[in-house]
Amino acid sequence: MVVYQLNHERDRYTSTKFPATPSLPSSHYFTVAASVGVIYDWALTFGQEVELFWRQRWSLMTILYLSIRYVGIGYVVLKMLINVPTIPITDSVSRVMYVTLESTNEVVNVMLGVILIARLNAMYRTRKVLVFLVVIFLAIRIANAVMAAISTMHISVEEVALSGTYGCKIGYVGDTKLLYTITWILALAWEILLLCLAVRIAVKHSRELQQHSPGGIIGDCFAALIKTHASYFASFLAVSCFYVGFSSPTFSANPYALETQVFLGFAQIFQFAQLFVLGPRLLLSVREYRAGLLPDSNPAIAMAPIAFQECGRVSTSSSV
Repeated sequence: MVVYQLNHERDRYTSTKFPATPSLPSSHYFTVAASVGVIYDWALTFGQEVELFWRQRWSLMTILYLSIRYVGIGYVVLKMLINVPTIPITDSVSRVMYVTLESTNEVVNVMLGVILIARLNAMYRTRKVLVFLVVIFLAIRIANAVMAAISTMHISVEEVALSGTYGCKIGYVGDTKLLYTITWILALAWEILLLCLAVRIAVKHSRELQQHSPGGIIGDCFAALIKTHASYFASFLAVSCFYVGFSSPTFSANPYALETQVFLGFAQIFQFAQLFVLGPRLLLSVREYRAGLLPDSNPAIAMAPIAFQECGRVSTSSSV
């Protein structure tokens, strides 16, 4: 679920996700802006990464964080190289690029889904909720993977050259765009479900804390988790609205219009932020909170409940 701009010259190239290609300057600027933002965020948080991940006992969450962070850097570097118009790209290389970027995007989304499920499992602490989330997650990811595979089989990729510039022309047939729109809708429904469950348990614990002891580390811990989750969801919502909105006649009728290019350019920036900036921060924020709360402890201990075994427990009289 991403827009690929394997193109370098206006009116002759199309993207590999939706047929959207700005002229060379616009395409290059949007890609570079998004890529620089990802690399800058990595540089900004590298010191915390070393202290909170590399120097601690490794766990599943450590592997997920580092995978998303460094896969993201490789992803944006490849995106920038693709947008160099003087590099010739053969048909076979074009398809390899498409499959690589598409597969990377799907894998990162799966890893982010695992992180979000782990966070909710820590908040609810019930097997019933965990099983429910895993079943729904697998159903949506399998459906999206099948639709993505069908769409991939119905595209044509060829090298084109004009005036010394090179690029890839990607053609679509049948209901390819409709299938991509459905994948976005399903993914958005999943994110809405996760946000609703997170807000529900946060409100429940907030009420219990007010009855027993106002404030406290558990309340702060829930607030930290909800804050990062809300930021991540807002970014995903923006990206979803951009791409689903692109299927409207206003944009799809003329994918090469300047306003369409700007529209999709901002969508790309939001998507880079969602996947490779706010995604890793779902874990980084938890490690930062725990390190500030227990500075002499190991931030990697008991990551299954992520924050709540680390911050303490709330005594409740009923289970969720």
